[in-house]
Amino acid sequence: MSRKAARELAMKLLFQMELTKESAVETINKINELDEYKNLQDQLEYIEDCVKGIENNREKIDEYIEKYSKGWKINRIAKVDLAIMRLAVYEMLHRQDVPNPSAIDEAVELAKKYGGDNSPAFVNGILGSVIKELRDE
Repeated sequence: MSRKAARELAMKLLFQMELTKESAVETINKINELDEYKNLQDQLEYIEDCVKGIENNREKIDEYIEKYSKGWKINRIAKVDLAIMRLAVYEMLHRQDVPNPSAIDEAVELAKKYGGDNSPAFVNGILGSVIKELRDE
């Protein structure tokens, strides 16, 4: 199955974790019950790496997001937008197999599908600033 579908499932799991306050391990253990999971066996490493990696690096990831969210604290950002941006920032920082522009493009597509009317521009703006900072480092 495609990386796009795996990314979408990872985002949904991150969103679920934010709502339920469950750990990555608890959340991943439940994905066997999801119909989507059955089609993503070949992408399980990617999904687990992202979900667990975001949990382990959340403070650093959230610093990037909050830094460029122009007055929006993390707790005020829509949970779906936050899950999408956390995944994209994690990919930019830790997944060498995902080019940074692809991480942003995919995040914007997820924001169009799952976010509000302003989500795609909001996500694109923050992630664009993050990628610029990463290039300058």
